[in-house]
Amino acid sequence: MKIKQTDNYVLLKYTENSIEEFKVNFDEKYPKIAEEQIIIDFSEKINIEIQELLLFLKVSSKHRTNGMSFVIICTGIEIDEIPDKLSVVPTLTEALDILEMDAIERDLGF
Repeated sequence: MKIKQTDNYVLLKYTENSIEEFKVNFDEKYPKIAEEQIIIDFSEKINIEIQELLLFLKVSSKHRTNGMSFVIICTGIEIDEIPDKLSVVPTLTEALDILEMDAIERDLGF
């Protein structure tokens, strides 16, 4: 896992051999980044399954309930099959747009 910290978010890039291994590493690091906007980048992972993305559903729901954004970058997934509580987009640009839209919603009290 590569971690890039910016002023506005933390980007976690997939480098492990499996999503399950990434999730274990993520769970270890999560307490240190729990107060940050989080983007997970699986864009270079080929043949990712929806069940693998659903491993992040609980943490995404918790993170968003705490007023923070949680976005996954992933291509080749049928977005309609993803639960609403999990933000999945195909590019970093769209992930940054989601962070911006979430911030606006928070400012407006939604």
